Amino acid sequence: MVAHARAGALAAATLLLTGVLAGCEDGTDDKPGKRADGGTASSPAAPSSSPEASGLPASLTSQHLDWTRCKAPEGGEAPGSQWRCAAVKVPLDYAKPEGDTIGIALIRKEATDKGRRLGSMLFNFGGPGGSGVSILPRAGSAYASLNARYDLVGFDPRGVARSSGVRCRGDKAQEKAYQGVDMTPDTAAEEAAFMKDGADFGAGCARLSGKVLPYVGTTNAARDMDLIREVLGDRKLTYFGMSYGTELGGTYAHLFPENVGRTVFDAVVDPTADSTGHARNQATGFQRALDNYFKDRGQDPKAGTRRITALLKRIDAKPLPTGTDRTLNESLAITGIVLPLYSEDSWPALTRALDEAENGSGATLLQLADSYNGRDAGGHYDTQNHSQRAISCADGRARPTAAEAKALLPEFEKLSPVFGPFLAWDTAGWCSGWPVEGEHDNPEASAPGAGPILVVGTTGDPATPYEGARRMADELGEGVGVLVSNKGEGHGAYGVSSCVTSTVDAYFLDGKVPADGKSCS
Repeated sequence: MVAHARAGALAAATLLLTGVLAGCEDGTDDKPGKRADGGTASSPAAPSSSPEASGLPASLTSQHLDWTRCKAPEGGEAPGSQWRCAAVKVPLDYAKPEGDTIGIALIRKEATDKGRRLGSMLFNFGGPGGSGVSILPRAGSAYASLNARYDLVGFDPRGVARSSGVRCRGDKAQEKAYQGVDMTPDTAAEEAAFMKDGADFGAGCARLSGKVLPYVGTTNAARDMDLIREVLGDRKLTYFGMSYGTELGGTYAHLFPENVGRTVFDAVVDPTADSTGHARNQATGFQRALDNYFKDRGQDPKAGTRRITALLKRIDAKPLPTGTDRTLNESLAITGIVLPLYSEDSWPALTRALDEAENGSGATLLQLADSYNGRDAGGHYDTQNHSQRAISCADGRARPTAAEAKALLPEFEKLSPVFGPFLAWDTAGWCSGWPVEGEHDNPEASAPGAGPILVVGTTGDPATPYEGARRMADELGEGVGVLVSNKGEGHGAYGVSSCVTSTVDAYFLDGKVPADGKSCS
């Protein structure tokens, strides 16, 4: 439910707030400037890597992309005419590159200053499970300065949306789970239902998406990125990753250090943390953000936290009415509290929702939870949560038991009385009974020989706490990870902090690398 949640349910809220805007078909067939590495770049009109160098057949490395007008998503509008969509074929299994392929959906807006074009810039906005094809057109105006010299390129990673998106259950089953499963079980019956729901979700993924489920992990997505780079014709990958996109970027840098071009990580996932470590980090980060929220309102954080825990206890005993046929239970209330903590601009909405709940109505908290959970007014849920879970469980090897989760409760309740119990239990429920084994305990991000990577951490980031940025910079290695510290609130700094924005733009556009440890406030 909360940010990059390898630990579980806390997923990148920004993805859910943007909604679905663009649509592309999931296809299974199919001028001079200064380079990031300091050399002289020519117009990247054709791939420079040979099929032999990449180890992939020419049918993949030499494919021609058919860029066409993007189709409108169901119930939405297509992006403007300047956006074009295509699909690139990639191996389903990189161990069998001549075997089955799947289509990775792409969207692109070409550089506006073609005479000074530097190449393509690939984006990942997080999740895991976020649709870059949907998000980038909506967010595109924020990157207008970068679009002058770069083609902006978004993609749906494998297992996401138009790229063989994972599906695990229908709307009715999803609604039943959100309304009926207690995510912080207090009794043996609630605990059994909680664990069963996790196993049922995984079984649904295997039944509906079994062909792709073993292959949707981050390592394969990073390999897809390198093939995308090659097909787009770029000698090196220029990349902007946010939230989970920083883990994906770190994995890419580790696998392909020689292909790393100008790269920025914002809202950075801690590469040293396993699934329990991510949960621990998020309990710390969200409680820190909640404390900052109370301080901003002139309230004592400890008193404010006691107020919310008392409210949640009342809601657990008796869910609140919402003016509809749905009620607000404790799990949905926690989700509704989480969402506004992602951005300081949303703190007034949290104030209204809490005041309303204390007066007996859960309507606003339910609306916030629905936005976070990807539910529209008609009761339809998107599948971002399905993809997120599938990717997370394909990555992480750990499968904590209910007993192991319960053993975490004292520590996690101390870290955060509001969010700790939810996150402790989530370590067990997230990949319970998952039908695919995970790849590792934590991802490898060391990238000796790579070019400089800017690593931007925000001190008040709730979902990917600042400490993770320091660890990512260290893991990337000396001379690679360049830490930029942003003193502020919220999940992500680009476009929020003028200092961070100008620093990132100067790096992408002019190759100016800031001093390691630069501070923005």
